Amino acid sequence: MFTMIMGVPLHPILVHTAVVFVPLLALVSVLYALLPRLRPKIRLTLTVLAIITPIFVLFTKLSGDAFFRRRQDRHAVTPDFIPKLQAHQHFGTLTLYATVVLAVLTLALLYFVRPATADGAAASSGALGLVVRVLVVIAAIVAVYYVFRTGDSGGKIVWSGA
Repeated sequence: MFTMIMGVPLHPILVHTAVVFVPLLALVSVLYALLPRLRPKIRLTLTVLAIITPIFVLFTKLSGDAFFRRRQDRHAVTPDFIPKLQAHQHFGTLTLYATVVLAVLTLALLYFVRPATADGAAASSGALGLVVRVLVVIAAIVAVYYVFRTGDSGGKIVWSGA
């Protein structure tokens, strides 16, 4: 199911969704956590990103797994590249986990941290809101790190001729 689209491998196409949406989710969630005045303007965008980003990352991971299996079945992967591909798969798995955690924390952020009031004053979110805001910033950093590591390892494989 996650192998080809119109004769083109699906994974290289879907990779771009993860590369765009994960950092975008990270950036917008950090802005929401740290800048109360922006909250009303970015709340809907952040909600949509928190829902669709893990789905795109999951599809990217599944298409990568299918792409690897297809290349292995056709003996298109030399044995010396298999550990590199497995490392790339592992980073992809960690990216998926980090993205799901970021998305769940972002939805919690949207629930517990309210937008600023009409006069621009920050809405109080209490200790739980503060904890969620800190966790979102940490999760955003982790998710972007793993997107970078996954993309870097995949790019090195492609450009080295696996």
